Amino acid sequence: MTSPDGITWTPQTAASANSWSSVTYGNGLFVAVASDGTNRVMTSTDGITWTSHTAVGANEWSSVTYGNGLFVAVAAYSIDYVMTSPDGITWTARTAAAANWWNSITYGNGLFVAVASDGTKRVMASLDGITWTTRTTTGAIYWRSITYGNGLFVALASDGSNRVMTSASAAVTFSGSSQSVSGTFTGTNAFSNVTLSGSGTKTFTSNASSSDFTIDSG
Repeated sequence: MTSPDGITWTPQTAASANSWSSVTYGNGLFVAVASDGTNRVMTSTDGITWTSHTAVGANEWSSVTYGNGLFVAVAAYSIDYVMTSPDGITWTARTAAAANWWNSITYGNGLFVAVASDGTKRVMASLDGITWTTRTTTGAIYWRSITYGNGLFVALASDGSNRVMTSASAAVTFSGSSQSVSGTFTGTNAFSNVTLSGSGTKTFTSNASSSDFTIDSG
């Protein structure tokens, strides 16, 4: 269904009678994903007339978002768990950071972030939608949805004591033993035995076994 104001709604015909789970908009195109059916992606330029497309495998696609010129979808039950597309039509399988039940994905502040309802680490993040890194959540509960706005990632859960978690962090992934990052940062965060703080340009060399770290954007 569509609405010009969010109040009055008009029913529209989907491309197929699938269980459609999520829809997003980017680059002049609406893109939706489904958890069943033969063709589990459909696209539309106006939200009214829809066309079916082939997804990556018969996976239970649960959520889709758009950012940085790329559509990215995650699956709740899958072999691939992540797929990406530059145009919403041709999709490529990607490897998730963990074989979790990924329920929701969003994009903000240059970062794709997804949440899951199972697994040891129930958040994963990516700068490009292709390479993913797990993050620790505030609780091992059923994280169902995530969004980004006003400088903050906000996720909701359907069980547990504290069913909301927030994050203002941005993830940066480095490769190699010596790298530098420039920009203005507030707050502090540690990368092995190195702590970044204050503002300006920080250059460091680390002997840590991990190849990623997080800078708190405040």
